Amino acid sequence: MSYETILTENIDDVRLITMNRPERLNAWTWKMGGELNAAVQAANADDDVNAMVLTGAGRGFCAGADIEAVFKAQADGEDVREGGGAGDWVNLMRQSKPIVAAINGPAIGLGVTQVLPMDYLVASESAKISVRFVKMGLVPELASSYFLTARLGFGVASELMLTGKTLSGQEALDIGLVDKVTPDDALLDEACTIAKAMGENPRSALLQIKQLLTQNATETDIRLIQKREGEALAVCYASNEHKEAITAFLEKRPPDFKTARSQD
Repeated sequence: MSYETILTENIDDVRLITMNRPERLNAWTWKMGGELNAAVQAANADDDVNAMVLTGAGRGFCAGADIEAVFKAQADGEDVREGGGAGDWVNLMRQSKPIVAAINGPAIGLGVTQVLPMDYLVASESAKISVRFVKMGLVPELASSYFLTARLGFGVASELMLTGKTLSGQEALDIGLVDKVTPDDALLDEACTIAKAMGENPRSALLQIKQLLTQNATETDIRLIQKREGEALAVCYASNEHKEAITAFLEKRPPDFKTARSQD
């Protein structure tokens, strides 16, 4: 499938998705949102792809929503969503194969909130990260008020959202906004390595774990948490991937989860 605002390629079993509007620091448009949604769904449907990495072309990750093409056009009464649409991005992220963000350079506004539901966030040393919606007279979206509070705690999340301050990659790591910082020239390799390490595991278990993390992150009912885990375990016990893991261990060989999945 061809795209206008993004690029895709495979690096071994990892699908690399690159936002490709470098002349605008990969500023987000509704067209880009629709293409990102389609690219993730295509990767989910491809059994040769085990995980994904999202990054930006050029010197920036994503400068947020395009002020002219999105905000100004919307303020002028134009139908800015014509020809595109992000769909339920948060739900898609939580129901997808493992996906890692490789944050190179500026990540502003939506450039940050779109990666918060992902599984792991790697930033370059030159990254500049800000949830500066308040500077535009707006509020954060994509459930980011939940994800930021879950990651950072109420006080730090409040500070970031109410001041719109900008953080370096290291500052973001220090407060837990990202999970790892690497030199700029090592960013993509590190993100792909982490994605590959996640994706090589049984897919049925990966998806169940992601669902449990989503459901139980703020759940206080211990019995309900255990019930959900028991139901997820039952699904995994019945999977051919689990049976293949047992057989491979006993036969002292690497497991072949792809063949096992084809027999489900």
